[in-house]
Amino acid sequence: MILDANGLFAGHYIESDSYVTKRPQGRDDWLLIFTLEGAGYVNYLGAEHVCKKGVLLLIAPGTPQHYGTLTNHTWQFVWAHFPHTLSETNLLPQEDQIFLTIENESLQERIYSAFARILADSRERGEYWFELCCSSLREILLIMAQKNIRKMDPRIEEVLHLLSGQMREQIRLEDLAQTVGLSPSRLSHLFKESTGYSIIDTLNRMRIQQAVMMLAHTGRSASDVCYDVGFQNYNHFTNQFRKWQGMTPSMFMKRPR
Repeated sequence: MILDANGLFAGHYIESDSYVTKRPQGRDDWLLIFTLEGAGYVNYLGAEHVCKKGVLLLIAPGTPQHYGTLTNHTWQFVWAHFPHTLSETNLLPQEDQIFLTIENESLQERIYSAFARILADSRERGEYWFELCCSSLREILLIMAQKNIRKMDPRIEEVLHLLSGQMREQIRLEDLAQTVGLSPSRLSHLFKESTGYSIIDTLNRMRIQQAVMMLAHTGRSASDVCYDVGFQNYNHFTNQFRKWQGMTPSMFMKRPR
């Protein structure tokens, strides 16, 4: 456990099935728990919720707390206590408790990385360590807020993550489908149903959005940017730019700034 006088403290536990925490009056700060492996539980308003891998639990100040490890299990989780002053009010929910399952493995890794940075920065106590901890905590809360707004199949979230990470590469529908465990036809249907766009349109839109930022801020030529964002043919790049921006790259670069 890492404890700090500023009101932010965190830890990483691996607990046997004898572990239980009860705070009938709650605490005067927020509690965030992320399950890494095994299984725990949380009792709230007479109902028991199981905390398996990928579950994020956020408990508001003053909320009764009762949680522990499920019988015949171990429970590995990271956690952080923090005051409401460490985050914008709009990132903190109105509910007393938020129970959110993160099924997307890439997103699970991102959340764990943020927790790991909180623990590491707290231990190292380097320059601006507290501000770095707050930044990592804010990233987790932003992910939670985004998930509460956008309800999407985790397989489609994974495809979006793959498209953004491999934007410059040649991407095959068959490879994407195999990665998320769907047939190509089922993936195509589910993706368009979820996003409103086909996979290829989404990829090209990502590329053009990146191209717009590069043309506006880097001083690179349109032909260079074309290949930077993953297009192999300049005419195709121009056509896609016109489709998504309503003008050609040259027209965009001539606009008054």
